[in-house]
Amino acid sequence: MGGPVGVVEELARARADFERGDWSAALTGWRVADPAALPPDDLDSAGAAAYLVGRRDVALELYGRAHALRVEGGDLPGAVRTAFHLVMICATSGEQSRAAGWLAVAERLLADLPADAVERGYVAFAQMYRSLQVGDLASAADLAEAAWEAGRRHDEPDLVALGACSSGRIAIRAGRVAEGLALLDEAMTGLLARGGTPEVLGNVYCTAIEGCQEVRELGRVAEWTSGLHRWCRAHPDLVAFTGQCSLHRGQLLAAHGAFREAVGEFDSAMQRYRDIGSLAAIGQAAYEHGEVLRVLGDLDGAEASFRRAGEYGYDPQPGLALLWTARGELRAAAGAASRLLAEARGPLHRLRLLPGLVGVLLGCGEVDTARACSAELESLAGEFAFDAVRADAASAAAAVEIAAGDPTGALPYARKARALWFRLENPYAAGLAQRDVGRALLALGDESSARVELEAARALFRGLGAAADVDAVDRLLSSPHTARPGGLSEREVDVLRLVAVGRSNQQIAAALVISERTVARHLSNIFTKLDVGSRTAAAAYAYEHGLV
Repeated sequence: MGGPVGVVEELARARADFERGDWSAALTGWRVADPAALPPDDLDSAGAAAYLVGRRDVALELYGRAHALRVEGGDLPGAVRTAFHLVMICATSGEQSRAAGWLAVAERLLADLPADAVERGYVAFAQMYRSLQVGDLASAADLAEAAWEAGRRHDEPDLVALGACSSGRIAIRAGRVAEGLALLDEAMTGLLARGGTPEVLGNVYCTAIEGCQEVRELGRVAEWTSGLHRWCRAHPDLVAFTGQCSLHRGQLLAAHGAFREAVGEFDSAMQRYRDIGSLAAIGQAAYEHGEVLRVLGDLDGAEASFRRAGEYGYDPQPGLALLWTARGELRAAAGAASRLLAEARGPLHRLRLLPGLVGVLLGCGEVDTARACSAELESLAGEFAFDAVRADAASAAAAVEIAAGDPTGALPYARKARALWFRLENPYAAGLAQRDVGRALLALGDESSARVELEAARALFRGLGAAADVDAVDRLLSSPHTARPGGLSEREVDVLRLVAVGRSNQQIAAALVISERTVARHLSNIFTKLDVGSRTAAAAYAYEHGLV
């Protein structure tokens, strides 16, 4: 560049660009001004700009140079802060060894700082990440509180927000949901009111949204996702946090039945994660992508997405097991369900799994196990008292009672689920609940009322593009209880329904007031007419043809 005056002007322009949020222009200005001659403060800001626009390697280089200059100049507090930024970039990019190295550097430098130095709060926050990775929730909670307290004591908005937000997320994981949500609220409102650095604002937005997703508190999810989206759109060159923004927008769009738009957001999320080298995060976006394709009936596309999720370390269940159930691959589905139920995981994990597992188990004829899962979900609905959890529990209970042959017991659950899902503006889940209202009415012999409910459900599914669900409702409408598929007699249909809900020959004989020998004869005829070789395959046929 020209001379010293030109350099000074370029630096002033870069600093102004950074302050108004034009991070690409700021980074260009700093690099034109010769990064080798920049002072540490400008290198730190240039590193932040590089991180925000997705230039992770450049950010690490610039922060590394700033750190070296601060150590060389004896600015140990500044060196610790710069090391903190390096820890966070590496940790959130999956480079845990590198993050551990920079954390060790920060901890060593911290030994020479006063006991009340604010930098201890930043190091405590970085140490909290390490504790969470090894599952030490108690230590993580103490470190988050230490970070938060240091921020309050030194009036550091960034540290206050990080400490409050992480304390809230940890409280939720520890089962103190109301306390955790209050802390997330405090972190978000405080940061928005007082301001903070863009790196911290993005971090707090994403952390708060994820915490609310875990407990299915969808009101806050929608509010904060909308805020994150507006912030991202206000900064067209922003790359950091845009993958998370697309993921959360896709989840909301899917919940509201905008499935095609949701697929686009999940595609965008995966690409943005690739662009910034955050490969581990691709797994969840791929899973959500697969779930939408499964609902739309693209089972091959859904399977490819689920397998991609697994390749990136995200368990593709229970979505993949639901897909196997839809294809009639019941042995694989039942095996996955058995494995998932055996895993000792916390309530937040079970909250995510159980609704899908109930569907898998019913499809496999495991009514008793499905009932146990439904009861557990009902218990969780009492603990996490949000409409989405209550709706999941009611939907599961309705499906179980229908499968168990108790339509009278199913009807209030199905109606409750329908009301809750409509309140949540989730048309697909509401359609499933409305279908179950119709199924229960059919079983009770009220065919006219059932037809009204089923036709309403079919209209919802058709509008959403859920072709497989439209076909399932059509089968119910065309052959509710009179037409008998496969040439089965009325009594054979009665036997098949009981087989499908897991009844033994002895139990079927008692229920139908016939001998076990007669039951065996009916089963032989059923196997022959349906061209199946096992009770499991016969049960799958019953579910596929709307007989249960």
